Amino acid sequence: MSTLVRLPGGGTAVAAYVSRIEAVPAAVASLDLPVPSPVLVLVGGANALTDEIAESLAPLFADVIAPAVRRHHAIAVDGGTDSGVMRLMGRALNGHPLVGVAALGTVSFPGHPGEPIADSAPLDPHHTHFVLVEPGREWGEDVPYIAAVASGLAGSAPSVTLLINGGDVSVTDAEESLAAGRPVLVVSGTGRTADKIAAAASDPAGCGDERLVAIAASPLVRVTALTDHPALAAHLAEALAG
Repeated sequence: MSTLVRLPGGGTAVAAYVSRIEAVPAAVASLDLPVPSPVLVLVGGANALTDEIAESLAPLFADVIAPAVRRHHAIAVDGGTDSGVMRLMGRALNGHPLVGVAALGTVSFPGHPGEPIADSAPLDPHHTHFVLVEPGREWGEDVPYIAAVASGLAGSAPSVTLLINGGDVSVTDAEESLAAGRPVLVVSGTGRTADKIAAAASDPAGCGDERLVAIAASPLVRVTALTDHPALAAHLAEALAG
């Protein structure tokens, strides 16, 4: 069921194509990854992530996130494009199992079997595996598949979602993780959705967005500041150790 896709820059990655959520378990099995494994799901800012924020995040990925993934022999899962937090994750892990889950029509790569939409994004060349959702013509169409792939890879092993920056789609990502019973670690100080959830946790009455208030109030949600690397490392270690 899996095949090889060519990546920008000349590399290849293992990919599985799915057109319905019920096909995810078979797609996950075809990736030939060790299952069950601890899983870290990364959601957040893509093209809207500013260069300034990306620069401030690079040490977090290099010194905290990637070491935690490797130390716990975890598999990382994200949106798979060469942009924002996904680009940072690809560069930090650089060959460690990293599964990008994306709507097929929203991404571009050499030998693409269809016609990507006008504002498609290239696949990140550092990801090792992909699950591509067909036909996938809308941004955000991959959200339930990200959650399902993560659950399929984790099985009985622990998993955690890390939310950094992010837009409207990241709100739905957080809701999908919580619906799956997956803890969500929100990194405040990274802007946009992450900071809005942090604000809702501090002042629910002043938020004005019921979805954000509900996310912030969940016992599975923990907010930690970007500047507090030791706390972030401890929370990731606790989550991935189970």
